[in-house]
Amino acid sequence: MTEGTRTGATVSRGAEATLREGDWWGFPVLIKDREAKGYRPKEFDDRLRRDRIRTEARLLVEARRAGVRTPLIYDVDMTHARIILERLPGPTLKEILEDPSVEPARLERAVRAFGRALGLLHAAPISHGDLTSSNVLFPEGPDGPPALLDLSMGSRQPGIEELGIDLHLVEEDFKSLVPRSEVLMRAFLAGYADGHPHGHAEVVARAKAIRGRVRYA
Repeated sequence: MTEGTRTGATVSRGAEATLREGDWWGFPVLIKDREAKGYRPKEFDDRLRRDRIRTEARLLVEARRAGVRTPLIYDVDMTHARIILERLPGPTLKEILEDPSVEPARLERAVRAFGRALGLLHAAPISHGDLTSSNVLFPEGPDGPPALLDLSMGSRQPGIEELGIDLHLVEEDFKSLVPRSEVLMRAFLAGYADGHPHGHAEVVARAKAIRGRVRYA
């Protein structure tokens, strides 16, 4: 384990990475380990895990430069394919959407702020690649700015298809969580246009085309 780091409870365990709570020189952190895969040749597996950690770290830094809040990076350990991230407080967008105590006007403002953040990311240009409401955090609650989490599946200089997929994933997520998804999607797209004023129309059109392909596949 990296010097000065203590691990705690496991937050999540996915197909490619394990996320644990921890402490890094007194700071609360999340420790993300890209787990070795025995079914892949070791040399290839080591290179792949290092490349993905490197990509995620770069995208998190570039997203912040573009005005999008992301967790701070405290340490990157390329030898062990590990990244140590700021542990942000607050509810996820999923938790906000499912909270009956959050009135509709506040919910729409939160969703619009999320849309603007994604617009800034796309204008950078960076795609997210795994955009769900669980990967959007509101450290100050629904009335504050959102932070985007887990850019490990994103890419720099993405094509219009990748950006459209991000929007399509948002719409599908809204539909699965709330009955008034059309209202929220309008608020989201208004925020998206604010963040990506010169390219939003093309991305929205591509997302619509993707939705059509999925529907009739």
